[in-house]
Amino acid sequence: TMKNSVPQAASLLLEKLMLLVHVRPLLTGSGEETLPPAPGYYDTSCFKRGDLLEVPRTLFIHFGIYLGENRVAHLMPDILPTFTGDRRQIQQVVTNKRLILGVIARTASVRVDTVEDFAYGGSILVNHMDRLFEDQVLGNEEAARRAEKLVGATAYSLLWNNCEHFVTYCRYGAAVSLQTDKFCETVKMIIRDQRSVLASVLVGLASIVCLGLAPSTTLPTIFIPFFLWMAG
Repeated sequence: TMKNSVPQAASLLLEKLMLLVHVRPLLTGSGEETLPPAPGYYDTSCFKRGDLLEVPRTLFIHFGIYLGENRVAHLMPDILPTFTGDRRQIQQVVTNKRLILGVIARTASVRVDTVEDFAYGGSILVNHMDRLFEDQVLGNEEAARRAEKLVGATAYSLLWNNCEHFVTYCRYGAAVSLQTDKFCETVKMIIRDQRSVLASVLVGLASIVCLGLAPSTTLPTIFIPFFLWMAG
């Protein structure tokens, strides 16, 4: 029935659009991956072990826990751990193809990368979320140890187990995702108007734009992962 199809369609749309959360910018027309900055690009002298790092992306935010010595633990979707246990292969920078396939297969790993590879040229906010969890902040060393214990392959869910769930568990003791909650509230508003699935999809796309689509981002780049999903 239409009543059932609209929530189902909205749920599917939510999952597929949120795969954009980690996708790095693609070079327009080249088909090649962008390269991370050279070592030393970021001043890490102000970072402390256990700090929560945020990197605003086109649509969402990527999160990690600083471990010291220019190392960041962060959760990334990745299909490769499903096929190999070779740490040298897995440790290579995750390509967009590996990432998208990891989202679809719901597989990931908590990996340790340099600050440059983690941020990928984006600006970094330090402990910006502490103001929202001021009574729950664990010690920096406790946060770092929690992150280190979770390094390795893990299940992945765009809605229930993403990079924000990882860092909030490590630093605040509770796995939550505020950006996912905000997105779900937007989808609930869409579902309330059940006139058509098409209308829900259009409003959903508009909501994505309102949640932080960068004006400089081209539509082909935005919808590359979405079209890959549709083709699959």
